[in-house]
Amino acid sequence: MKEKQNLILIGMPGAGKSTIGVLLAKQRGTAFLDTDILIQTGEGCYLQELISRHGISCFREIEETYLLGVPSDCGVVATGGSAVYSAKAMAHLKTLGPVVYLQIELEPLKARLGNLSERGVLRMPGQTIDMLYEERRPLYEKYADIVVSTVGMIPDQVVALVLRGIGYSMI
Repeated sequence: MKEKQNLILIGMPGAGKSTIGVLLAKQRGTAFLDTDILIQTGEGCYLQELISRHGISCFREIEETYLLGVPSDCGVVATGGSAVYSAKAMAHLKTLGPVVYLQIELEPLKARLGNLSERGVLRMPGQTIDMLYEERRPLYEKYADIVVSTVGMIPDQVVALVLRGIGYSMI
């Protein structure tokens, strides 16, 4: 039986999913798909515009639709940080390949994210990054097949840990 070639990355916004995803795709010789970009391209606007225009629950429905449409030959997928809110979408993604949670600590995350409103981070009005982190962390852990800490790591080190975690032998 052929091993699944796809790899799904989950984690907080700013955890490095897109950066690590591109490097993983290059290393493995596969395609790369960023679901945030997929949504923005398909909807013709930035994520923050979608959230502002349609609200959180409608955005989650839109996101779920795109996630359910991720094809079986997707390669490496960097999901939006809110992908884990859809059990249906996560069940689909888990059929495509191992799910890797790129774990980041709260303080480095705060430093990376800056202004949440400008970044298009899906959160309830008044919800701080601390609150969002505590809300999402158990969801990431629930869906992860592999957890990779990014603490103190440069991207190449994270890539190596992910590849080791999925049993990928580099040639």
